[in-house]
Amino acid sequence: MGLVTDVDDENAPIVLLVDNNPMSRRRIEQSLRTKEFIFINCEDGDNAVDVYSENLPDLVIMALDIPSMDGHVAALEIREADPEARIIFLAPSRLAQIAEDATFSAGAVAWVQKPVTAKLFDEVWDKVLGPIPDAPGLEDLDKLYPKDLDKNEEIIGLPPLGDLPPLGDLPPLGDLPPLGDLPPLGDLPAPAPNTSETIQKTAKGLKKKAFILTIILFGGLVGGYLWSIFGDIPYL
Repeated sequence: MGLVTDVDDENAPIVLLVDNNPMSRRRIEQSLRTKEFIFINCEDGDNAVDVYSENLPDLVIMALDIPSMDGHVAALEIREADPEARIIFLAPSRLAQIAEDATFSAGAVAWVQKPVTAKLFDEVWDKVLGPIPDAPGLEDLDKLYPKDLDKNEEIIGLPPLGDLPPLGDLPPLGDLPPLGDLPPLGDLPAPAPNTSETIQKTAKGLKKKAFILTIILFGGLVGGYLWSIFGDIPYL
């Protein structure tokens, strides 16, 4: 919320301007510059209701397409709090029919098409200063925007769940079939001999064979040597 005014007179009329578009608000202020209003700016419908109650402005200029609470419902909230509230709606041409319906429902004095101009305000100014219409939409305000909805209250329209039906006893699983006799494993192979013991026996055998081979080779060499010396000697 912001207070925008170049007017020095504290008794100047106060206008609550509700629109979340800063450029649109600026155009409205410029269009009504000759009226010498004091402007209070607000950007969403929910906050606009509180600002109205705090300041009781002479005129409310409210866009229909605003956040948190649309302009129609916000206007109804204001009219409920103050039946003498004087409201102008703002809407683009594509929402003309909605603006007409909202104007009738909330008892607004007029609606002005966006983008606004001073000429458009002049065309409806006689209505703005005229009598304030009734607001037939107040009868449906609770349906449009329920105010006292408690999170813990029963949701209207939904039947009670009631007691859940019992699950009942689960059927017995029954006895599992016997597994039967397992087949015989058969004769197990003989365990392998001790590894270290096997290695020792193998080493002893290799040593014995090597010793015999050495003797044979040595004997052959000795025999050959003797033959070379005495082989040519005739037998006596």
